[in-house]
Amino acid sequence: MAKSGYTRPPPVAEDAAALPAPIAVLYVANCGPAVGLTHDDVAAAFGAFGEVQGVSAADDSGARVIVRFREPAAAGAAMAALHGRPCGRLSGRVLHIRYSVPAPPKAPVAVSAPPVALSSSELGIPGIHLVQEFVSAAEEQELLAAVDSRPWKRLAKRRVQHYGYEFLYETRNVDSKQFLGELPSFVSKILEKIVTFPGVKNCTGKLVDQLTVNEYPCGVGLSPHIDTHSAFEEMIFSLSLAGPCIMEFRQYPKGSWRAPSVVSGTDEGSIQDPQCIRKAVFLPPRSMLLMSGEGRYAWHHYIPHHKIDDVAGQVIKRNSRRVSFTLRKVRMGLCECEYGQFCDSQSK
Repeated sequence: MAKSGYTRPPPVAEDAAALPAPIAVLYVANCGPAVGLTHDDVAAAFGAFGEVQGVSAADDSGARVIVRFREPAAAGAAMAALHGRPCGRLSGRVLHIRYSVPAPPKAPVAVSAPPVALSSSELGIPGIHLVQEFVSAAEEQELLAAVDSRPWKRLAKRRVQHYGYEFLYETRNVDSKQFLGELPSFVSKILEKIVTFPGVKNCTGKLVDQLTVNEYPCGVGLSPHIDTHSAFEEMIFSLSLAGPCIMEFRQYPKGSWRAPSVVSGTDEGSIQDPQCIRKAVFLPPRSMLLMSGEGRYAWHHYIPHHKIDDVAGQVIKRNSRRVSFTLRKVRMGLCECEYGQFCDSQSK
């Protein structure tokens, strides 16, 4: 199937009278950047037959393109004139042309959302703790002003800032030898308060030394994942600011630290297995979530890509932005947790 969403139909009959009724889109082989022809070259050549609305790659080969005309008659004229013949405007290449028809759309996958808990006790996952109103509204504004005064790094769908150590998205890890400096002063009050957070275990050293600030535009979520065991220690804190969201937790049937959706980059099919356990919790602005123990090591967490969330029958609209402060402690050795089937240190 072509990347453009079009399929290649059966070969075109040599007899023009046997051709299907003309449509406005053509599949053209032996043509493209791989053979020294730019998309602009192709558009210019085919433009002799009518208005060309666009030229795009048909696949990864670089030698097959999709040509979209405004009018079906123009596509028909180009087909009749160029199919199987050298094209002087395109370095004399012999073009192989077919009509291209839209691929049928995939049927939507109907998956019901899990009930949304309003508290960590209602969620019922060991090691997950939620405190609402962890910071005041005034403190929230101070924190947002602090990060907005500093430079953001832009990713595909969101902006980020890193402190202490930079998180490397390609490897889902950190370079523990590249210390960026102490955590900024604007989180000093947070660091003081999390020491007494429910579920926090006695810690003789620093509780956290790495901060990632994420800004999510409305409708942007987070793919299912477990924070890499070898990258961070047990306790992971996440403070939600500016807007609400739902966080879903999943336990996949085969117990892998890399879920099917993480490997493929999609979420389709990864939750169809009836053995996949799904739970969800509502994270209002100014709330702090702690993931530790089983909840941190053995459950994937995920933020659905929604603009509207259903929370106990109430429609909650997401704000134009949600900013999260994720605080973690970088691990300096291998992880030796009791959840080996979910652990990258123990699965190598």
